[in-house]
Amino acid sequence: MSKINLQTLGFTDKLAEEAANYGSFPVGRVAAQFKDLYRVVTEAGEVLAGVAGKLRFNAATPAAFPAVGDFVLLDRSDNTTGQAVIQQVLTRTSVFVRKAAGTASTEQVVASNIDTVFICMSLNSDFNLRRLERYLAIAWSSGALPVVVLTKADLCADVAAKVSEAESVAIGTEILVTSSLAEDGHDQILPYLHCGSTAAFIGSSGVGKSTLINRLAGTAFATSGLRNDDKGRHTTTRRELIVLAGGGVVIDTPGMRELGLETADLAKGFADIDELAQQCRFRDCTHTHETGCAVQQAIQNGSLAADRLASYQKLQKELSYAGLDARQLEMTKLNTMFKDVGGMKNARRFLHNKDKRRR
Repeated sequence: MSKINLQTLGFTDKLAEEAANYGSFPVGRVAAQFKDLYRVVTEAGEVLAGVAGKLRFNAATPAAFPAVGDFVLLDRSDNTTGQAVIQQVLTRTSVFVRKAAGTASTEQVVASNIDTVFICMSLNSDFNLRRLERYLAIAWSSGALPVVVLTKADLCADVAAKVSEAESVAIGTEILVTSSLAEDGHDQILPYLHCGSTAAFIGSSGVGKSTLINRLAGTAFATSGLRNDDKGRHTTTRRELIVLAGGGVVIDTPGMRELGLETADLAKGFADIDELAQQCRFRDCTHTHETGCAVQQAIQNGSLAADRLASYQKLQKELSYAGLDARQLEMTKLNTMFKDVGGMKNARRFLHNKDKRRR
């Protein structure tokens, strides 16, 4: 069996230098996760691996555990003498992180060591500018280059109008239009994929991420057609790294019904508002009622949409909660609730009585 060249999968000289500091451990790249097990690509092939006890003990947060896209050090490069063990996660060059669904502050790594984040949104009923703003804000903070991919162009009556709408919020971001019906419907993506590159496909359920990857990889992963409500069927069940024949890799991700903010770059995601804010009379302008607010002036003269500012302020508020634990988050919300009737004192009394009832 021929060896796999990890450099074609994005393993760089800098990562090789870091790996050498730990000794002669074999290197691999995490391709998939199955609860407590990982499928890892090594020079000798694929292995199943668990996490070393020391790594598990030292992990301060769930994000410190291996994730799809990570380069890791293993105790062995094959499973002939038993299941491999991941000893160390090498430094991530980029990471797409979201707040895990249903939790107060737990962060979840969607993909790591990525060069390009393809934000996929279909041109049918899934088209949503507010969701696109959210994806872009997180993508800009990941360290990777965000690219908007508008899918299912064959289902849209006025593609140019939708592209114009997307351009109004995707400032400084390239927008590609694709169609799964055309043989060359994915060609615009190809220049981003080359030997050693890594691209992650992110988006809601059923927007056509897996269909695009099928075309790129020349294989047939499970995909489904449209339901009777004009939405694609969600078929990807886990994050997975797929090696392309020409070198480089793509990462397919499950559709996200929730995309909570753990980190986000609002300055780049909302570059138009950030630029206007520099012109406000007051440096701490909230863009709500202050005299000399350039942002409000832009809304009044029609150069900025009011709902875009509302989206920006919503994400700002959400970010201010990021990093708080469940108790701190509840206190913050209760303090807001009780601000007219005693503030923090009443919030503490409320939580104290709540804890007594639990006991």
